[in-house]
Order: sequence, then C-alpha cells, then structure tokens
Amino acid sequence: MPSRLVLLLSLATLLLFSSLSPTISKDLQDDDEDEDLSFLEEPDDHSHLSYPEHSDEEPLEDDDLDNFDDLDDPVDQDGFKELEVDDPDVVVLKEGNFSEFVEDNRFVMVEFYAPWCGHCQALAPEYAAAATELKGEDVALAKVDATEEGDLAQEYDVQGFPTVYFFVDGVHKPYTGQRTKEAIVTWIKKKIGPGVYNLTTLDDAERILTSESKVVLGYLNSLVGHESEELAAASKNEDDVNFYQTVNPDVAKLFHVDPKVKRPALVLLKKEAEKLSYFDGQFVKSTISEFVSANKLPLVTTFTRESAPLIFESSIKKQLLLFATSNDTEKVVPIFQEAAKFFKGKLIFVHVEMDNEDVGRPVSDYFGVTGNASKVLAYTGNDDAKKYVLDQEVTLDSVKAFGEDFLEDKLKPVFKSDPIPESNDGDVKIVVGNNFDEIVLDESKDVLLEIYAPWCGHCQALEPTYNKLANHLHGIESLVIAKMDGTTNEHPRAKSDGFPTLLFFPAGNKSFDPITVDSDRTVVAFYKFLKKHASVPFKLQKPTSTPNLKSSEAKESLESSTNELKDEL
Repeated sequence: MPSRLVLLLSLATLLLFSSLSPTISKDLQDDDEDEDLSFLEEPDDHSHLSYPEHSDEEPLEDDDLDNFDDLDDPVDQDGFKELEVDDPDVVVLKEGNFSEFVEDNRFVMVEFYAPWCGHCQALAPEYAAAATELKGEDVALAKVDATEEGDLAQEYDVQGFPTVYFFVDGVHKPYTGQRTKEAIVTWIKKKIGPGVYNLTTLDDAERILTSESKVVLGYLNSLVGHESEELAAASKNEDDVNFYQTVNPDVAKLFHVDPKVKRPALVLLKKEAEKLSYFDGQFVKSTISEFVSANKLPLVTTFTRESAPLIFESSIKKQLLLFATSNDTEKVVPIFQEAAKFFKGKLIFVHVEMDNEDVGRPVSDYFGVTGNASKVLAYTGNDDAKKYVLDQEVTLDSVKAFGEDFLEDKLKPVFKSDPIPESNDGDVKIVVGNNFDEIVLDESKDVLLEIYAPWCGHCQALEPTYNKLANHLHGIESLVIAKMDGTTNEHPRAKSDGFPTLLFFPAGNKSFDPITVDSDRTVVAFYKFLKKHASVPFKLQKPTSTPNLKSSEAKESLESSTNELKDEL
C-alpha cells in the first residue's frame, strides 16, 4: 500500500512538472537571445498568396529596355525548321578547335547561337554577308552551335541567343552594334582599322555615298597631322558611323561641302529626312564626338529591335516618345518630326507603333499607354527614370512647349497605378501606386514590401513563404507585410532591380532610402531580419498547441488511480 501511494504521488508530480514545463521554458526563453523559431517552419494551411493570372510571355522590365530578346513569343524548340543559310565564309567552331583558332587569329568575331532561336535565324544572312564582305580583311567571323557545344557556351557565360563576342588577341568583349550586315562591317572596321579612311578619288566617294547610310567627312588641310589625329580619335567613339577624310575639293563638293570653305570642315550625311548636318565647333575629339552623337540619329527614330541600342546608348538621355497607331502615323509623325528640329542635340525623338505586336505593344504596356489615341510622353531615360505625359492634342506648338518644359524640369512626373482595392483586409496588404504613400510611407509602421511580377517564377516560388510570414505576423499592429505588382504600378520610392525585390521601410525613417532585404528566403530568415531592423520592437508569441494523446492518457490514468486511492483510504 505505501509503495503504491509513493508511485501515484510520483506520477502526479511528473505530470504536474510536464504541464508546467512550457511556461518554465518560455520564461527561460525570454531571457535568451536565441528564440525557438522552429514553429515558423511548420506546415500550415495558409499558403495561398494569390497573384494575378500570368502568361508565358514576359513583359518588359525597367532593366530590359535595351534587351529585346524577351519580346519573342515562346519558341517551340521541337517544332522549328532550321533556316538554311549560305555562309561559306563563316567559320564553324567547336570545342576541339576553338582555342587554337582564337589564338591563331588576332581579330575574331564569334556568334554563339541556337538553331531554333528566331533572333539567330534573322541574324544568320546578315552575319554571312558581313563575313563575305570582310573576307579580305584581317578578321574572321565564326559561329558556335551552343546547343551542341554546351561546355564552351558555359565557359563564355552564354545566357541568351545570339551572344556575339569580338576577340582581340584572345581577349573577348561583347559586340554592341546592330544585327545588320552594314552595322557589323562598320563596327569591325572601326576595331581593326585606322578609324578614319582617306578619300582621294571621285569614284571612291561616289561608292561610299551609294553604299553607306551614315558617313562623316572631314575636309582637311592635310591627311596627316593634328587635324587627322583628332578626327581619328573621335571616330573611335562612334562604332556605327564610318569616318572619312579628304583634301580633294571635288570630293568635298560631292559631299555638299563648299570647296572654298575654311578648313578643317566637317559634315555628317544620312539617308534620312534631314540629310546634312554641318559641324561648326572646335575641331577637337570631344566636340566632334558630341556633334556626331547628337546628329547621327534621324530626327525621329522608329522604335525597333535594331534601333533600340542606338536610342539607349546615346549620350543624349532625355527622350520624347510619340505613341501612335499605323492609322494615325501619317498625320502625327510629320508634326513630331518638325518639332524635333528645335531640339537637336538636346532630346531624342522616338516613334512607337502601338499596334506593332512584336515591339510596339510591349513598349506601350511598359509605359502604361492604353487605347488608340496618339499620345506623347517624356522620359528621362536614366537610372532615376521618370515619365511625363502631354495631356493635350499632338500639335507642333504643344509638342514644342512640352519639350521646352521637359528640358527646364517644369513637368510633374506621372506613375502607373492599378485601382486601389476596395477591400484590403488580408494578411498581405495590396499596394498600388495610388495608395503607396498611405500604406508604405506610414511613419508609424514598419513595412516589408515585395515588388513582384505576375509572370515571375521566382515570385511564385516565394509566394507560400511570404504568405506564411504574413500569417504569423498579422497580429502585430506596428508591422505591415505588403506586396505590389511592379509591372502595373510605380512609385519613386519603389525601385526594383528585378523581380522579386524586397524592400524594408522602417517606421520613423521613411524619408531615407529603404533597406534591401538580402536574407535567405525562409520564414525564419525574414523574421530575424524584421526583428533586427524594425524601429518598433515586437514579440511573436508561439501559438498554443493542443495536448497530445499521451498527456491526455496519462491524465486519465492519474484521475482513475486517484479515485481508486480515495476508495482504499
């Protein structure tokens, strides 16, 4: 009997200690910097953070405006028909002969391609023609099938098709020109040649004027010396324009230069609406380069894959963009072109064909231009890209006034925004352009913001983790977990380097730049980041769990034994 009483008392003490242990553990935990966060990784039923429906075609990102490979429709790699191109002057390179060929030839251009790639198929005939024209020069054009030579493609960090490199003495740099025969030939000649070429006969001059769309001619006192050296130095800065020099008055006259003009003189000729641009500055490298850069583009450049690099790589960053359908082009482009004459060297004028599904439509979507009405936008085109809208009819006077206000920084920027949601009661708050200030810049709240794209696979992978984090933290009043569709919403304080971008805006510090979240993408890592950076301290309570079966059974056993003990006593 005594032994049984001791046993029952021991069992009661053990069960009592077991029931109190969570409280004791919690008290100890409060004094410990390392919390037990294992429960944050436990699976739950709250993993549905909904994003809008997405398609396989990815729209333009901020950083992709100069990379138009992603404007293609998805490619059926199994159903393609390889384009047959006659390219006898293009060298086929494989892993076995690549290194030796590059070492044996001082200048080599190499295209890494995929047979199913639409861009590669479009480039193939242009590349072949360039190889043939350059056959007698000290340069070789080669190609590598990256689908067959995977190790070689990986070695040279080929991440898209086509990737084109230019090797000089075995050292490679990307080709930055357009994908046309003329552009490739001009670009390569600049790299391997003297930079400026002599024109001494009328036959050569007529050939140049017939075959090239853009040329610079210097009418000099001598083909050697300081003037020629400055012209050659300036030519190195312009990969897409060939430079020539002459002392022959008849050649100068053929290029529309007065033979009696004071030398040195310079003219830029284009096969465009504005054919001639005369240089009137100091004949030095920097001034010549500025003149050519400002005048080499047409008055109005139609936005295409080929013209995009010329627009975005120009030293002139500010742009006026005319969005118009093909039906309105004949009406509004001449007005736009006439206005462009007043801003040469100050603004780039760009025409976007809104109903061009290949390029025009995605660009219109990026700038938030909808409907069919012609519209003019101003765009700063730099790291702090801002957009401004002309809210008047497109006329010569309105475009001129708009351009002048743009140059003088008198315009108010506009930002894209989805409608403010009628209900915003979820764990993850929906942020759009028009409620950004209200939610994200609330000085009383610590705010974690995800900028995502509906089509982004990384965003979709983050979805359940982000939702679980928000679910665990939804009871903390000082903390907001939010998301914003970066493809349809903008704000000057929400700058993304890609998708997803995670930014933290601490309470009381909203005038400063947000903190970029660079932690691991787990609930625990996000929680630790928030604990470290939050301006308003918070504490997360571990959810209470229901007693397990064994504890319940022990309790029932104890109650039964206690009743028996009472009966016996």
